[in-house]
Amino acid sequence: MVESTSTAAARQAAEILARVRRMCDPLLREAVSSLPEPLGLMGRYHFGWCDAEGTPVHEPAGKALRPALTVSAAVACGAGPRSALSAAVAVELVHNFTLLHDDIMDGDRIRRGRPAVWTVWGIADAMLLGDALHALAARVLVTGLPGPTAMTAVATLEQAIIEMCRGQHEDCRFGSGRRVDIDEYARMAMGKTGALMGCACALGALCAKADRTTVSAMDTFGRELGMAFQFVDDFIGIWGDPAVTGKPANDLARQSMSLPVVAALDSGTAAATELATMYADESATGGMDVARAAALVESAGGRQGTLRHAERRVRAAIAALANPAAAADLVVLAHMVSRRNR
Repeated sequence: MVESTSTAAARQAAEILARVRRMCDPLLREAVSSLPEPLGLMGRYHFGWCDAEGTPVHEPAGKALRPALTVSAAVACGAGPRSALSAAVAVELVHNFTLLHDDIMDGDRIRRGRPAVWTVWGIADAMLLGDALHALAARVLVTGLPGPTAMTAVATLEQAIIEMCRGQHEDCRFGSGRRVDIDEYARMAMGKTGALMGCACALGALCAKADRTTVSAMDTFGRELGMAFQFVDDFIGIWGDPAVTGKPANDLARQSMSLPVVAALDSGTAAATELATMYADESATGGMDVARAAALVESAGGRQGTLRHAERRVRAAIAALANPAAAADLVVLAHMVSRRNR
């Protein structure tokens, strides 16, 4: 039986992610295990390596998309995959620092199918673990890269984190019930998600000693892909399967201003008017009628519109590559982002 093109692409993407995860795992474990206790235990738990008592387990790991982008960008620029290993681990540490803080800010109690760190050790310790992972990321870059490259890499990473904080601030502000247009939402997503993916790709190019133009192109590729990732994440936040994602699809229940909702409210339809009324009603007993809200978002075009926006960003990402043929793994990962279900 001939394998379908989509199935072959999904398998290829999974192989890229698994290969990079195997490469990064020893250094990632070494970094997290260097933390003083109980931060080390909390970190190992968060990454799925042990339970809350420290007993080793094999929980589902993260996707390792950002490290895969870093390594693949380095390869696309003519370097070996291990040249970008420290940068890939640093990016993964920063990503997980943001997950720890996001869970607190969003009140999410489940992460990767089990209790989030803050629900086990408390908010203060979960915040401190996030801060520690941030510090570890800088240390991994400084100790793992040549001096001049390390300095540039740290500056690039920290600038991305500043952008992420700006984006997260705007996302929290959107959650106050204020109406948001699509351009505002896109700006927020570029900071919240696009900045780190752009940084991941730029760091790979830096590790390959690429010229400034190529580094910038890789940053653009990652930023556009990050936008697509956020848009698909928004889709999953309403229509995702919790058994697959490891967390509830509760964006509507908490009245989040995600892209499907923003696009639906911007449609000028009768469904948009009813949805706006539901979002404005903060006194409704029993909370949001999630099923009705989802039907309204879909009726107003939010579901299909979100997928179109994601595909458009994937195409823009690939168009930013100077030589897509030399960046085959990046292209595979880009297409995976728009078709993922977790």
